[in-house]
Amino acid sequence: MSQHDVHDVIAQLVPPGSRVLDLGCGNGALLAHLRDTRQCTGYGIELDDAKVLQCVQRGVNVIQRNLEEGLSLFDDNSFDVVLQLDTLQHLRNTVDMLRETARVGKQGIVSFPNFAHWPHRLSVLRGRMPVTRSLPYQWYDTPNIRVATFADFEVLAEQNGLRILDSFGVNEGEIVTHWPNLMASKAVFKFERR
Repeated sequence: MSQHDVHDVIAQLVPPGSRVLDLGCGNGALLAHLRDTRQCTGYGIELDDAKVLQCVQRGVNVIQRNLEEGLSLFDDNSFDVVLQLDTLQHLRNTVDMLRETARVGKQGIVSFPNFAHWPHRLSVLRGRMPVTRSLPYQWYDTPNIRVATFADFEVLAEQNGLRILDSFGVNEGEIVTHWPNLMASKAVFKFERR
């Protein structure tokens, strides 16, 4: 799945005209896509200097901040949608950031590599940590400090008072709705507070 295709899939989950906060927004491409195709406004949060510069060059509002510091600079319900795409697995304060996502946004959308995808399970059965397109690092150099499965996030959401509005997996550019915990390399969830 190309970056553009991923943006289209996520964009369909964001209501037109929404005020959006993108946590770990990278180069700002998704926010620019939402601005240009869905008339959304908002901010990205990014730590990397080069990516912050790319956001500015795209005309995307960006705040340089470490997500481990939380979202205390935003009031409750400041945004219609908070995106946390492929960032949750990099954070030490996963539960706190998930709660903060739900606090500052009316809805949240998260995505992360699904560790329960069948090729990952097969690697573990063979006695090795998985190295795949969705988890492309060796165990000793991975930026991921957490691994999670589709099913794990459902439990975490329930424990934290979140109601899942939509969920699906993604694998090889295709949306997976049948057995996503086994068949999808990436998990995507849209949620709100109960």
